[in-house]
Amino acid sequence: MPYVAVSALSHPGLLRERNEDSLVVGPWTLCATVTENPQTLVFPLGTPLVAAVTDGLGGHPGGDVASALVARRIAAVGALLTGEDAVRDALSACNRAVYEAAGDPENELAGMGTTVAGVVVRPGSVLVFNVGDSRVYAASRDGLRRVSVDDSPPLGPGRRITSLVTQCLGGSLTHRPVHPHVSTVPLTPGERYLICTDGLSDPVPDETLDEVMREHDDVRAAFELWKSAIAAGGPDNITLAVVRVAEDGAGGEFPDGFGA
Repeated sequence: MPYVAVSALSHPGLLRERNEDSLVVGPWTLCATVTENPQTLVFPLGTPLVAAVTDGLGGHPGGDVASALVARRIAAVGALLTGEDAVRDALSACNRAVYEAAGDPENELAGMGTTVAGVVVRPGSVLVFNVGDSRVYAASRDGLRRVSVDDSPPLGPGRRITSLVTQCLGGSLTHRPVHPHVSTVPLTPGERYLICTDGLSDPVPDETLDEVMREHDDVRAAFELWKSAIAAGGPDNITLAVVRVAEDGAGGEFPDGFGA
């Protein structure tokens, strides 16, 4: 029976005092928690399965609160994400929920926000979505390609990355609507997806991500990707998930620290 395997980890990196990233795999969430080794969840291919990362905005209050709120809401509706419109509606609802949780502009959580990126795996196709600069890559024999769309301003000469985002969930004192990036791609046998916060994609170039994904299986790839971010200085929280669809049935373990 075809199944979906997701190998994931979340780590604060070397410079941040706390982890403001969160992770969603199906109905399970990992919020503001540290996993030093990749953990794997396995699900039958059938009901829509969501895997996503959220990254609380640095420099804003309550980044961890916004990140966890969105992760838990996505986990709660994941099985209902049957098409692009459903994903857009869910992300818009998450955006409103962040503003509602932040409350009055004088509230200590005012301005909190988070990015989000992920996939919904369905028989025959995958929905890819994001708001902000967390990313989704497709990894195949032909190499790594980005399938999400960064919400970032144009890069200046000689710059590879920027810490600025042009939209996110929440992030301002008054409500701003979001325009999520959502697309449908075929479910290709042998292809994997890498979902990550910018704590991985900023310090580690795409060429290195591609090399690691080519050389290793899911769990080892997740570990080696984390090691690459740490070797590059670990400047931010690092959260990532490697998603694979396989034909043969297999068992799996629920990772320690995941909770509904």
